[in-house]
Amino acid sequence: MNIKDDFPILKNRNIAYLDSGATTQKPKQVIEAINKYYENYNANPHRGAYSLSMEATEAYEETRTKISKFINSRHREEIIFSKNASESLNLIAYSYGLENLKQGDEICISIMEHHSNLVPWQKVAKKTGAKLVYMYINEDFEIPEEEWKNKITDKTKIVGITHVSNVLGTINDVENIVKYAHKKGAITVVDSSQSIQHMRIDVQKLNTDFLVFSGHKMLAPLGIGVLYGKKEILNKMTPFLMGGDMIEYVYEQDTTFAPLPNKFEAGTQNVEGVIGLGAAIDYIENIGYDKIQEIENEVVDYARQELLKLDYLEVYMTPNKEHHSSVISFNIKGVHPHDVASILDSEGVCVRSGNHCAQPLLRFLNMDSTCRASFYLYNTKEDVDKLVTALNKAYDMFKKYIH
Repeated sequence: MNIKDDFPILKNRNIAYLDSGATTQKPKQVIEAINKYYENYNANPHRGAYSLSMEATEAYEETRTKISKFINSRHREEIIFSKNASESLNLIAYSYGLENLKQGDEICISIMEHHSNLVPWQKVAKKTGAKLVYMYINEDFEIPEEEWKNKITDKTKIVGITHVSNVLGTINDVENIVKYAHKKGAITVVDSSQSIQHMRIDVQKLNTDFLVFSGHKMLAPLGIGVLYGKKEILNKMTPFLMGGDMIEYVYEQDTTFAPLPNKFEAGTQNVEGVIGLGAAIDYIENIGYDKIQEIENEVVDYARQELLKLDYLEVYMTPNKEHHSSVISFNIKGVHPHDVASILDSEGVCVRSGNHCAQPLLRFLNMDSTCRASFYLYNTKEDVDKLVTALNKAYDMFKKYIH
């Protein structure tokens, strides 16, 4: 089967799309599911007593159940819809962090966090008097065990960790980090934005207190995200946003809030995004994670091999293939990444250049920015060959100016 045939944009444009870490392309099955919703049962869920609204409600809630099964949560009401992983992380920071932390407490995160799992904790630390502590990486671009064992202490109340780095592709040992954090009495927040599209996640096995991800990085539309939280913790938290559908009773001077999950879903939601996310999960399940990993391992192994052959290239990734996912950051020595990305674009190769919303990590590595190629199930070895050919062209153009 040719997976690319399922992606209209990859048939309509002659490109090697290597920016799935920013957003994935959408299969026709997801696009059709959204069209079907708008053509047949578009209405506001939870609002109407008429059949159209009830159909929309049913489809919306079916996806919640689907996600619950997909990540194996104990209760379906532990699945909260948000705008994206960033909003999910802000919800945790505001509704849990601000309410539960005090002077002398510590928040422990890794230096490789996306700004979305860093900046909210800076704000919580400043507001509560808590201290923000970082786990740093070694020369292999990994967090060594002694680092997280030294940084997570009895003072630590929250541990935030990305499952897979969006810059380095490093797969962190989240299972053991979560276990150790719990041993120290901390609650855990796992950002699975760069992992859930590549590998099966079981929240009961992982035992994390919170987990977040964005739909658009796993074949779904933009503007839909998920927050998973353990029911007993979510029940104690105050709402992040106030408005329609998250209330129970409103009086002139007081309000009581609806039970989970409605308590955290104020206002009309991105229903088409939820429908699209449901279709994206169906697509992933239909192919299967074993097949996805087989495809990706072959392509990413080939990319690692071919890029490491280019002596003009600096490549930033762990040498341990088992600890590396589908992201490869690199630079042509002496050439600005934006210039490289522009040349690659002229050859039909789409990569990201910049700091990838991870400025503290790049500063720690003494860099301003990198080029980043990120792969997914629709990529092939031919895409890697196009990347290498385009890089050779870029180097040929710039080599006389490199000192």
